[in-house]
Amino acid sequence: MPERPSVDGLDEKWSKAWAHAGIYRFVAPDSRGQVYSIDTPPPTVSGSLHVGHVFSYTHTDLIARYQRMRGRRVFYPMGWDDNGLPTERRVQNHFGVRCDPSLPYDPDFAAGPGTQSVSRRNFIELCEALTVEDERAFEHLWRRLGLSVDWSRTYTTIGARARKVAQTGFLRLLAKGEAYQAEAPTMWDVDFQTAVSNAEMEDRERPSAYHRLRFTVDGAPVLIETTRPELLPACVALVAHPDDERYRGLFGKEATTPVFGVRVPVLAHPLAQPDKGSGIAMVCTFGDQTDIQWWRELGLATRTIVGRDGRLRPLEFDSPTAQQAYDPLVGMTTNQARKAILELLGDTQPRPITHPVKYYEKGDRPLEIVSSRQWFFRTMAHRDELLARGAQITWHPAFMRARYDDWVSGLSADWLISRQRYFGVPFPLWYPLTADGVPDYARPILPDEADLPVDPQSAVPAGYTEAQRDVPGGFTGEPDVMDTWATSSLTPQLATGWLDDPALHAVTYPMDLRPQAHEIIRTWLFSTVVRSMLEEDATPWRHAAIAGWILDPDRKKMSKSVGNAITPEHLIDEFGADGVRYWAALGRPGTDTAFEPRQMKVGRRLATKVLNAAKFVYAFDEAAPGATVTDPLDAAVIDALGATVAEATRSFDAYEYTAALTAAERLFWTFCDDYVELVKERAYAGSDSARLTLRLVLGGLLRLLAPFLPYATEEVWSWTHEGSIHTAGWPTADEWAHVAGTDDVAGAAGDRRLLDAASAAIGAVRKAKTEAKLSMRTEVGSAVLAAPAGFAERVRRFESDLRAAGLLGAIEYAEAEDLLVRLTTETG
Repeated sequence: MPERPSVDGLDEKWSKAWAHAGIYRFVAPDSRGQVYSIDTPPPTVSGSLHVGHVFSYTHTDLIARYQRMRGRRVFYPMGWDDNGLPTERRVQNHFGVRCDPSLPYDPDFAAGPGTQSVSRRNFIELCEALTVEDERAFEHLWRRLGLSVDWSRTYTTIGARARKVAQTGFLRLLAKGEAYQAEAPTMWDVDFQTAVSNAEMEDRERPSAYHRLRFTVDGAPVLIETTRPELLPACVALVAHPDDERYRGLFGKEATTPVFGVRVPVLAHPLAQPDKGSGIAMVCTFGDQTDIQWWRELGLATRTIVGRDGRLRPLEFDSPTAQQAYDPLVGMTTNQARKAILELLGDTQPRPITHPVKYYEKGDRPLEIVSSRQWFFRTMAHRDELLARGAQITWHPAFMRARYDDWVSGLSADWLISRQRYFGVPFPLWYPLTADGVPDYARPILPDEADLPVDPQSAVPAGYTEAQRDVPGGFTGEPDVMDTWATSSLTPQLATGWLDDPALHAVTYPMDLRPQAHEIIRTWLFSTVVRSMLEEDATPWRHAAIAGWILDPDRKKMSKSVGNAITPEHLIDEFGADGVRYWAALGRPGTDTAFEPRQMKVGRRLATKVLNAAKFVYAFDEAAPGATVTDPLDAAVIDALGATVAEATRSFDAYEYTAALTAAERLFWTFCDDYVELVKERAYAGSDSARLTLRLVLGGLLRLLAPFLPYATEEVWSWTHEGSIHTAGWPTADEWAHVAGTDDVAGAAGDRRLLDAASAAIGAVRKAKTEAKLSMRTEVGSAVLAAPAGFAERVRRFESDLRAAGLLGAIEYAEAEDLLVRLTTETG
């Protein structure tokens, strides 16, 4: 034992020891039942981790450590999510580069001052180099925090292995008809120049205005209210509710648009809202998702005016009047076109409003809807089965399942999986080019699975040569990459060796736990359920543990994008990893938690107390071989330990780790503050019962606290044990039943109120001394203990310990409704 135990430096000491000994390395058993496997969230490698990551990843580690101590082989890998837009943005900012796919590869490229344009291959190389640096920093922090990860089993979502898994999965779903491509209206971010799926969109409240537009039907005015007058040239119909008496007489007729003079049909559809605006809407291709639904279901014409750059594109009208009005608008942004069209319309009686507008979650401008060729996975056809899969998962907390169910029930389109970006898993296919150089998208050229992974931008399909790339009669490579969720959705397959390690896959999949944040239920969790269902006809995990957010002092979510995130390294320096983990463990599943350094300070104090209490207990010689517990108070604290073990075990089994910590910590402080003080004189005097109990209870408490305070408990364990506490068995409720030496003691142990009475009695003595302005070390000739009769009878069972701890010469008893100690004679 050290002379002065301290929590400082324990993280470095034991992290190295655990790594050297391979304490957390997974060794596959013969049967699946012996394994507990975790689908660990791969953090996005795009800068630094913040305390929100520390918070949620600690929760996962608590469960992993508990299950390991319960005797399970814990499969706990770590992944790195290093593809997608966050990585691209970080590389752009870090190196000052922009990707230009038209540029040739420069093998000698080196980033310099200013902004440079680079080839796609050079850009990808920069992404790969920077993610490696970030991953090292992430691993260093996770090791300091004490995550019991098997660091020999890391994976990425962009490396060769991940590309092979993702491309294989795509080709197999393509063969099944579950993957398909289509030219369709698509939500589009004009800044990132990529399609965006429904799951990646968010509503943001923005100021706008309703403008009144005057259409005519048979010469009579029909007023339309719209927030997007710039889409008037794209109007293809007017729609009202079939039961709206105001417009029932117009159905089947044609309306004429203002300014452009285009004739469009007036139709009925139940999605029209009579109480919104004037009750009749113009359908444009395309202003919002409802326009798309009307366009599809009513079989309307297509007049798409917004291009991928967010500007109005050239368009041919049948009417010379419409053409003359439209041509000056070509090339304008939508905002510029809005001003120009409003000038042409004249007074539109604008009515200011605030309404939700669709944005890409990482974007800065509203999304547009453009027509583009994209890849999709089928989800609409599987909604009922996806709901059934969600019901097969045990959710923690249970109410989080409703978020999944609501998302699945509300699906309005298949999952769009293609992105027009660079750093991602490429779609593994090519297209033959016609004699005119037009890609034949209906006849894609596919590689063999054995050749995966492939990059169609550099690899050549069988039967062709590089010289035939992008020339008429030759071929062209698919330029798009997969959505980041289309690869991250395969984390169970990536981690468990779906393609390359069937033996590992058999004992780890389906996995036991998916821990994650609640805001990505609709993306990561949903997409993983989809892929496991389509690829393996399985539900990917048995449990889903959903973490809440970390809130800043203003009760706002802490995140890097908002700019209020706090990096955790200095917190571990100040409070120790155990202190930070203690704070994290106080956040219950699914509950948002405030960032609170004061709780980390409490955690550091608890870890320090563990060290000091153990030093005191282990200073006594061990009890004689074969010793038993012969004192009622000793038996009572052992019984309390058994009850606490049962409570903590029930809580952990229900994934209520906060309740398990509360139970263990409550008994620990009772043990230190009350029981140790009461029995230390007996221990000093050589009582085997006291010395045995001190060691037994401390040992049990150390194991209860080990998942929360891995460093302090490991340090103490090493003073008296070989091996790690983290591979020692979790205590059982009846583990100490054999130590009771007599029937009298066993009976006292059954009275769980005895330890409570001891705590209350010593507390009353301390209070009496404080009120009398006496030091706790002051000897008192005698005292009167007034209490209810049953309470006094319990105190008599440990009276000698109470007198020794309180330095009381004698105790007289009196009956009273409430406990009170009165000091009658003072000496010394």
